[in-house]
Amino acid sequence: MERPRQIPLDLGHGTAYSRDDLVVSSSNAEAAALVDRWPDWPAPVVVLAGPAGSGKTHLAAIWREMADARVVEAGQVEAAAATFDGRPVLVDDIDTGTLDQEGLFHLINAVRGGGSQLLLTARRFPAAWGATLPDLVSRLKAAATVEIHEPDDVLLAGVITKLFADRQVEVEPHVVQYLVRRIERSLATAMRVVERLDRLALEEKARITRSMAADAVNALDEGQGEFEL
Repeated sequence: MERPRQIPLDLGHGTAYSRDDLVVSSSNAEAAALVDRWPDWPAPVVVLAGPAGSGKTHLAAIWREMADARVVEAGQVEAAAATFDGRPVLVDDIDTGTLDQEGLFHLINAVRGGGSQLLLTARRFPAAWGATLPDLVSRLKAAATVEIHEPDDVLLAGVITKLFADRQVEVEPHVVQYLVRRIERSLATAMRVVERLDRLALEEKARITRSMAADAVNALDEGQGEFEL
């Protein structure tokens, strides 16, 4: 059975968050299916929860374009509630920093009252956000929460292969598998190691080999500044 082609690439560095770039594996299939279902959602408020580098931002960006959603910073939810115009709303990384409980409660009410949708992305499930306002806790319990897991081997291999293809760089499958086994399970890390290897190959005017991949992974592990993007 052929595996579904899709994948959330959490890549900023000049790479578009397009639907065509999405590679789906078991780690993100449920979240991708939910985004594709829009506007037929099980609840007005949806939470995509997963670790850093799991692809939440890419999936959210796909939905933002589909829904023509308004993007709101986590610290601006109160103002967004006051100026709600009926458009769907996206709040990325809602659990980063101090949670504006009153503001989020009012925004959820505005969205529900306007028959619209609200997408929240977070690293943790709503129960771990530290919400103590009873009405907000109740609203969050009614939200549809979908977990995105750390990238599995299929997802990482697909990301790495596509990133090299986007750069018109040919890489042997065994090199890709070596990287999958060695790098941190993060799509952002995959992007960084691919960029490093692309630069090395250009500098040395050579094909990317396993030895070259090992050097790049070692440099990444040592936190060398040249890996900062």
